[in-house]
Amino acid sequence: MAEEFVPHLLIDGRLVAARSGKTFANIDPYFETEIGQTPDAGIEDVDAAAIAAHQAFENTSWSKDHAFRSRCIGQLREAMQRHLEELREILVAEVGCPIFMTKQFQLDDPVDELTDWMELAENYAFERNLPPHPAMVSPNERLLIKEPWGVTALITPYNYPIQQLCYKVGPALAAGNTVVVKPSPLTPWTANFVGKLVVEETDIPPGVFNVITSSETDVSEALVAHPCVEMISFTGSTAVGKQIMATAAERVKKVALELGGKSATIALDDADVESVVRFNVPRMSRHSGQGCTNLTRLLLPRVKYELGLELAAEIASQVIWGNPRDFDTHMGPQISRTNQQRVLQHIEKARAEGGRIVAGGGIPEGAETGYFVEATVIADVEPNSTIAQEETFGPVLAVIPYDTEEEAVAIANNSPFGLSGAVYAATDERALAVAKQVRTGTMDVNGATWFARDTPFGGMKQSGLGREWGMAGFEEFLDTRVIGYPTAKS
Repeated sequence: MAEEFVPHLLIDGRLVAARSGKTFANIDPYFETEIGQTPDAGIEDVDAAAIAAHQAFENTSWSKDHAFRSRCIGQLREAMQRHLEELREILVAEVGCPIFMTKQFQLDDPVDELTDWMELAENYAFERNLPPHPAMVSPNERLLIKEPWGVTALITPYNYPIQQLCYKVGPALAAGNTVVVKPSPLTPWTANFVGKLVVEETDIPPGVFNVITSSETDVSEALVAHPCVEMISFTGSTAVGKQIMATAAERVKKVALELGGKSATIALDDADVESVVRFNVPRMSRHSGQGCTNLTRLLLPRVKYELGLELAAEIASQVIWGNPRDFDTHMGPQISRTNQQRVLQHIEKARAEGGRIVAGGGIPEGAETGYFVEATVIADVEPNSTIAQEETFGPVLAVIPYDTEEEAVAIANNSPFGLSGAVYAATDERALAVAKQVRTGTMDVNGATWFARDTPFGGMKQSGLGREWGMAGFEEFLDTRVIGYPTAKS
């Protein structure tokens, strides 16, 4: 793969090296080997990309030609579909995600969903009339205009790089913005590869789509602060999201943030605990726990607590880990050795704070290569403890007992985050009533999922601002103007 694909930055329609000539290694987290070198952009490259995006926005018809944008997004979708297997190979190599996930929301589904943005680019009512209102002094018409912000910085995470690229690039371009994509330095090649397709297989004009890869945090900071950038869409940690907000505040830039989570499953006292646990353990360990919506807190009624723990320990021990290229693998490695050690430190801190390890807790026996952590279940977790409050981003389940329904809701809400969750009960009505009391952006009830391409997805509290997907996600990339004008005289 490294011999077949040479990654480049994409700046102003040209595939180029970093101006400094610097590169950094892209590491396969399963084999722990370098798959190749990546251009290591500097601030001068950020400046060139942002200026190119600004000039493309101001000096071309991109923001106004809806049919052309639609056609270009369609070309990008078709190009990505033609090269799906190459993208799949890159994804598994640099992300370490199990290959079965690429058949769903890691790759195939988000590429297909570019269709939605293509259709919105052409069919959305960017201008519409508001009829005269009875309270108006004079019966004027009002023209409502939805228009792009301009240059958007799209900063994507390492855990779902193609999904997040599609979920940001699709609506940003469809709305008429120009973009500078900045992927995680841990998973840069997917964005590099898409940039290559943009140049070679689409009619997207130079400057409309730019890709910057870098190992340096000051490059991301420079992109966020750049005077040409009008909007930032970021997915990642809450800590970095707060820094982006602070920087954006200096120029009052638009921000959309999808941040961390510590989502809870509530099993009510009449729920089938076995079914709940059999769902929750694989769900929290999916992609090695590297997902912001993973359900990493399990709230069990005290009368069924030991039964639930016994089942959780049994199921966790059965989670299949290993080579992500094997279709039977449920858990690949953590993205890096640093992340692996951070997860292990979280587990040890939980133990020090009184948690009881009932499954996992370390590196799997027999893991000769790869940054693995066992699927781990921790019992006797206090609701205010570190493992219950901080996002671990690893396959670690904190199990918390409760006595009353009210206490369960209070524990679920006792979190700085509010991204997702689940409730189980004997009746849908009871589970739904409890779900409405938990302050999160999304919730499952008795196994019914919210996940769909038209769902407004995002978090409450410190889990973020704004929404992705569907109409709500599209309109995040549009500003609103209103012009009053006289009603036509008959």
